[in-house]
Amino acid sequence: MHTIEDIRITAEVFDHTVVTVGCFDGVHLGHQQIIRGLLEEARALGGTPAVMVIEPNPRLFFSPEHAPNILTPPAVKNRLLEALGVQVLYTLPFDRQTAALSPGEFVKTILLERCRAEVLVVGHDFAFGRHAEGDFDVLQAMARDCGFRARQVAPLTVDGQRVSSTLIRERVVQGEIEDIEVYLGRKFSMSGTVASGGGIGRTLGFPTANLELDTGAVPAHGVYAAEAWTGGQRYKAAVNIGIAPTIRGTRRVIEAHLLDFSGSLTGRELELVFHRRLRPENKFSSHDDLIRAIAADVEKVRALLD
Repeated sequence: MHTIEDIRITAEVFDHTVVTVGCFDGVHLGHQQIIRGLLEEARALGGTPAVMVIEPNPRLFFSPEHAPNILTPPAVKNRLLEALGVQVLYTLPFDRQTAALSPGEFVKTILLERCRAEVLVVGHDFAFGRHAEGDFDVLQAMARDCGFRARQVAPLTVDGQRVSSTLIRERVVQGEIEDIEVYLGRKFSMSGTVASGGGIGRTLGFPTANLELDTGAVPAHGVYAAEAWTGGQRYKAAVNIGIAPTIRGTRRVIEAHLLDFSGSLTGRELELVFHRRLRPENKFSSHDDLIRAIAADVEKVRALLD
């Protein structure tokens, strides 16, 4: 997949470009339905399927204190889009300049002059331009005037719920890990760099890797069965998310005990793929009770992921 970091300044041109535009946070099944429409249009034209990703999420620009918990950081999002068959990834930086574009300016300067788009495929709730003034009706009128075609993809509903990034974020923060796969199309995962910890887990007999995560959606406090991937290797993992009240009781941490692993993970990239929430986080009356509980969690993980 060819990537272009700022669509506003690129001079690169591709054959018969078919474009879709959005944040695509999570690259969930609703997004994947839009991508299928994109690929259909590109095949019909013998053209190039391209995604224009808006980064960061506009809500982070307009209201940083109420910014959404991001499901997929850019590197993960790009990997997922490439796996779906996207050939070109444009990034549209969302800043004051982008926010000021009128619907007409967005179509003329971004879609037509930069992308040379022949078809634009959008979701049911697509809005564009300053103050989100442009909707699909406005887009269709511009398409007729400017000589490109616009296609709208219907929303995807699963079990009576419209699939959306907002819905998935809500399920994640509530710890409803097992429900997410039907909307996401895969198990929920988090990725980050392993930070050095206090070594408390090692003194308990269960050394942990502390995942450093600056932003993003984090499941509710509790203990989870997960897969841990690092260096191309898979390990079963018991993951605790919370404040570890028996020991610390202050800052939230994400700690993963990798079964049958020895060595140091500090500084390495680690991906945690969540399978099931085993229990809420508890405060135990003694370290011995905590050790027994962790041992039971580890055995549950081993049995579940065998």
